[in-house]
Amino acid sequence: MLQVKLIITGDDFGYCPRRNQGIVDCFLAGAISNVSLLVNGSAAADAAKLARRYNIPTGLHANLSEGSPVCEVLKTNSSLLNQDGFFHGKMGFRTALSKGLLNMSEVKQELKAQVELFHDLTGHLPPHMDGHQHVHVLPEVRHVFAEVLEEYGIKYTRVPIEPGLHNCDWIPPSLMEFYLGVEEDSFNTVDVFTKHGIRWPDIYIGLSTMGKNMSVSSICSAIDSAILEVTARAPAPQGRTVTIELMVHPGHPSVPPTGGCGEGPDDFSQSWERLHELQTLIKPELQSHYKSRNIQLCSFKDL
Repeated sequence: MLQVKLIITGDDFGYCPRRNQGIVDCFLAGAISNVSLLVNGSAAADAAKLARRYNIPTGLHANLSEGSPVCEVLKTNSSLLNQDGFFHGKMGFRTALSKGLLNMSEVKQELKAQVELFHDLTGHLPPHMDGHQHVHVLPEVRHVFAEVLEEYGIKYTRVPIEPGLHNCDWIPPSLMEFYLGVEEDSFNTVDVFTKHGIRWPDIYIGLSTMGKNMSVSSICSAIDSAILEVTARAPAPQGRTVTIELMVHPGHPSVPPTGGCGEGPDDFSQSWERLHELQTLIKPELQSHYKSRNIQLCSFKDL
């Protein structure tokens, strides 16, 4: 039987105390196996303490789009900031990039500052590093991101190309347009990351199962169909292991003004969907499904 290693990553650790608590609850229930830390999150120091206390495998969720930079010299006069002195936002960052307004040396400076702060908070370098709102696969940024990973010897990242995404007719058109943009950017990033010796799991899942679209059946079918697609493409030799990362965003919804990365919590973090993800992930039917498919939960450092 094919062996599957499944990394279930809880993103946005450090965003607010309620998000931290939800992520820890999930980890202790055996429902996630890995977390991604926002070092510019308002509760990042608390998150790092919780990770140490409960031995939660933690990587870096590099953030260039929400809140404030951590690099001191970029906090006042930088191409990464809008007129209010915060990052440009999920779509604003992409617009500024497409207009050639972002200085890539400042992007590199901020990414390195976030790695250093991660080290200060946790006592170790991140075993994996990905991008908040998928900024790490954007044109130009991908090259700088890969250089930083190589410089620090960070071996693993995330490449958000989700099998079967095009068939997900429950995703609204505006969101699908964003997801297909992320997918195209990811395809164009593969060669860059490969050249720098960076690795990622065989399969990524997480766009089709986010928020209200998450259910036991949506997770199970996404995993099953992705495994089928990968093994059909390249039949697995005896004893081969297929690796999957499932990106999730569980938590207790943020309550303003607490939370965020410098400008308060956003709608995404205040949504009931955070709790819905938490409640879905801890359901025993999911654990049973993993067992029946020979799926073993692990973290990036177990690969």
